[in-house]
Amino acid sequence: MIELKEGQKAPFFEGIDQYGNKITLDDYKGKKLVLYFYPKDNTSGCTNEACNLRDNFNELTIKGFSVLGVSPDSEKSHKNFAGQYNLPFPLIADTEKKILTDYGAWGEKKMYDKSFMGVLRTTCIINEEGIIDKVIKKVDTKNHTEQIYKLYE
Repeated sequence: MIELKEGQKAPFFEGIDQYGNKITLDDYKGKKLVLYFYPKDNTSGCTNEACNLRDNFNELTIKGFSVLGVSPDSEKSHKNFAGQYNLPFPLIADTEKKILTDYGAWGEKKMYDKSFMGVLRTTCIINEEGIIDKVIKKVDTKNHTEQIYKLYE
């Protein structure tokens, strides 16, 4: 499994969002990007995380951050999820798990003594030059924006 480190160049990605738009890493040149990886639309933790980022979206934007979510769900699932919760940022449908794998957010998980492959909830903050500035592996879904801000105090 790939393990990204702070200070390393962010892997290039491209994908399709909930509205059918092609999105690439290059779209965020000159901006700070909160690239967050989450397991599944409409689950409690993922909804908490998305809504926390939504509720703080204007402030994040003022502070120079763009927000982009990635999960293995389909465009249709993302469109429904984003619509239901009025999410103001794109969600990439990574059904092939390429972006998740390239960013080390797809790997072995354990639950109830069983191992399986799944999304490792992770957030990468990529700076204006395309370098990974921060990596959050222990995401506080209800207070994710505060977690991000504390990294820049």
